[in-house]
Amino acid sequence: MQYTVPYNKRQAIREAAMGLLTDEHRAWIGVAEPSRSVAVSRRDIVKYSVATGQRQEKYLRGDEAPLMFIFNLFGSISELDQLRPDGLARGSGRGPGLPLKRVMAGGTEIHQHRPIRPGDQLIGTQRITDMYEKTGATGPLIFTVRTLTVTTEAGEPVLEEVQTGIAR
Repeated sequence: MQYTVPYNKRQAIREAAMGLLTDEHRAWIGVAEPSRSVAVSRRDIVKYSVATGQRQEKYLRGDEAPLMFIFNLFGSISELDQLRPDGLARGSGRGPGLPLKRVMAGGTEIHQHRPIRPGDQLIGTQRITDMYEKTGATGPLIFTVRTLTVTTEAGEPVLEEVQTGIAR
């Protein structure tokens, strides 16, 4: 009696998954977007704090900004018809086109060196710091890691935000 191994679709997907990233994709690792400069005012901090329901007086007075104040601080200001349904600008991140098109959030880490204060002139620089592949239960995944480095105009470190996007 001859036994044949049945075709395993998942195994075929896993085997096809590796090798999706090319040297052209990997060439983007380390490439920085143009730096952006943002002036932080006490009014900006107070408005953000009230809008997000902050309770600590230091935020409500605008003495320092809550940690998530940084979210999209360096993003482009777009017309309403240029926003995605989630409220973010369309096509706002530079980088290589990936062969997998469905992108989801893979996590965010923030490493704060000091608070953001009124009067700060912040410089934000974002770069792709890693790209790699894995195989999940439903097929191939491509992970893109972007790091936003924020400093003062004088070069003093303020924070690093590391975001991972997963394409499938």
